[in-house]
Amino acid sequence: MIRRDALIIGGGIHGCATALNLRHAGASVTLFEKDYAGRHASGVNAGGVRMLSRHVAEIPLSLRSMEIWERIGDVVGDDCALDCHGQVLVAETDSDFEDCKARVAELNALGFTHEELLSAAEIRAILPAVAETCRGGIISRRDGAAQPARATTAFRRKAGELGADIREGVAAGMPRFERGLWHVEAGGEEFAAPNLVIAAGAWAGRIAAHLGDPIPMEPVAPMLMITSRVPHFIDPVVILRSRILSFKQFPNGTLLIGGGHLGKADLDTNGTVLDWNKLQTSARTVSELFPVMRNATIVRAWAGIEGKLSDDLPVVGPSPRHKGLFYQCGFSLHGFQLGPAAGAVMAELVTEGRTPTDISGLSMARFNAS
Repeated sequence: MIRRDALIIGGGIHGCATALNLRHAGASVTLFEKDYAGRHASGVNAGGVRMLSRHVAEIPLSLRSMEIWERIGDVVGDDCALDCHGQVLVAETDSDFEDCKARVAELNALGFTHEELLSAAEIRAILPAVAETCRGGIISRRDGAAQPARATTAFRRKAGELGADIREGVAAGMPRFERGLWHVEAGGEEFAAPNLVIAAGAWAGRIAAHLGDPIPMEPVAPMLMITSRVPHFIDPVVILRSRILSFKQFPNGTLLIGGGHLGKADLDTNGTVLDWNKLQTSARTVSELFPVMRNATIVRAWAGIEGKLSDDLPVVGPSPRHKGLFYQCGFSLHGFQLGPAAGAVMAELVTEGRTPTDISGLSMARFNAS
């Protein structure tokens, strides 16, 4: 039997960031990933590094994560192609704009100043190609995007360099708790540790149910598309208030279209099925928002596999039932930016039993409240 201070199931950006931070804290750790790091969600998403439009319960974690992203080269030895030209939420109607005003006022009242209201003229100065009908919006100027597969790999590589035992292509069996230790069988070996972190993405729901910690998780397949090249016309990442869209242009002129339209996911086969009608809706939305895109063509489309919780907020924190068991899952299509801070928080919880970051709104206990 191989003893460790902590075991991690799941090798996305959250699991790898946790492994990295546990090594910084001097803890021995083994991470199990049944495929390879970032295979299903962390490495195949839109790469958004955004504080913009976060639920209030996520904002403290998002702000801490942004501080890490802004020095990511020092953290993982790779700049992860991070490009921060801001993210803009576009209000297409008067009603959208009123919602934006209320949102910024709410955040300011809570002491958060990272979101700024934009008038129609101000948003067109930032997005000259946007449709003339747009009424304004919100900008988070420090936001941007990174290359998700590169970033996840960088966290995995750095954790390994610091001594984390990373087992890719090794599926972990269902964990069990015996005599004060969590036991996991994987690759024909048995591992044991007083601490176990479940960072298994869409598969975390099955593990939680097995351990008596059921969470309302649904496996989903967020879809994305890449277009043909068009002349450069946009720097920030764009999202919408009322319609589903995330939109950014790469230096080579291609554009990534995402935002949350869902295909179908199969956890048993690792397979996804695209919904072409929904992809068509995404393409139409882009062409309506940016007329310059009307002659572009779709080159490629794909979907990852992610775990979506019923309230669209992740679970980050200890099990309400079991000692030494921690969950870090259910990031509901917006967890990439949170990864660095979620890993730091999880390592603090494991090694110190507390964290200075307010994650009270992300507790699993919210599903057991009556």
